[in-house]
Amino acid sequence: MSTVGRVTMQGIVKRHGSFTALHGIDLEITPGEFFALLGPSGSGKTTTLRILAGLDAPDAGRVHIDATDVTDLEPGARDVAMVFQSYALYPHMTVYENIAFPLRMVATPAAAIERAVREAAAKVRIDQLLQRRPGQLSGGQQQRCALARAIVRRPRLFLLDEPLSNLDAKLRMETRVELKRLQRSLDVTAVYVTHDQEEAMAMADRMAVFMDGRIVQIGTPGEVFNRPTSVAVAAFLGNPPMNLLPASLANGRVTVEGAAMDLPLFAGLGTRDVTLGVRPSAVRFGPEGLPAVVTMCESLGEEAIVDLGVGNLLVRAKARGNEVPREGENVRIRFDAGGLHAFDRGTGLRIDHRQ
Repeated sequence: MSTVGRVTMQGIVKRHGSFTALHGIDLEITPGEFFALLGPSGSGKTTTLRILAGLDAPDAGRVHIDATDVTDLEPGARDVAMVFQSYALYPHMTVYENIAFPLRMVATPAAAIERAVREAAAKVRIDQLLQRRPGQLSGGQQQRCALARAIVRRPRLFLLDEPLSNLDAKLRMETRVELKRLQRSLDVTAVYVTHDQEEAMAMADRMAVFMDGRIVQIGTPGEVFNRPTSVAVAAFLGNPPMNLLPASLANGRVTVEGAAMDLPLFAGLGTRDVTLGVRPSAVRFGPEGLPAVVTMCESLGEEAIVDLGVGNLLVRAKARGNEVPREGENVRIRFDAGGLHAFDRGTGLRIDHRQ
């Protein structure tokens, strides 16, 4: 198990003129971890990665890699490798020369370069393409070349900024499996920026969710998905995302759009106004529950996304096979307890009904 590649960021602030991109980021990543920075565009995740890489300097706060304060060190002195969204390959060089470039920059002997380049190329399965130039490669092959160049000198930290976003859906899915396998085989710490929640959920050991320049939740994919700390996180995660319904609670009875149903798991929350969070997979059709009308059905093959009108609210459900209702049909819906969440109507923060 890796003992190098621990990252500590404390109080990181970054401003661009009057705009504050990061509002005091605190982050700890353990050696050998695959850690995702997840969030919508402009949330601060790439800025955080660039500060970690040394490409940008923070206006406040400190960055440590292992026991070293690297805040003021140049990128080349940090022993990190970065893979960009654009791959940033040299078009006039062959694949071999692109992979070898970092080793030549530090005057590595030719025999050691030859051995390291072939080993790195084999790990990402492009050893048969070493004499081609980037323009002769597919997008997936270019991405593998960029990965090989990053791993060839065995850095203690592997930084990836949306590296799969230029690939088509099928190749993206295949490559993320290989990328996780590669990270495991190298036993290296990886910090991975993405706006794609499915990617983060599939690959990360842990992740930080960014919103408006702040980290709003850190945890394993399961923790973040199953116990979102706020309405903002709940609305961002899931496909489709969680239904967020204004509701009134009264000792285990919930009222939504004037219709009431019993939810005993919320009995301990007393009487209060909440935002009720319901995963689409937790919506069930049956003879009892809230009255709803089916406004649209979107077939996805094995399952369908069903849009339901509950009064003036839109509720989305996942239905399978013979459960799928017809458009225009009047139905009743109830909610599985395991997919239910309650959030404070004022603050948007999670209310823990398990206490």
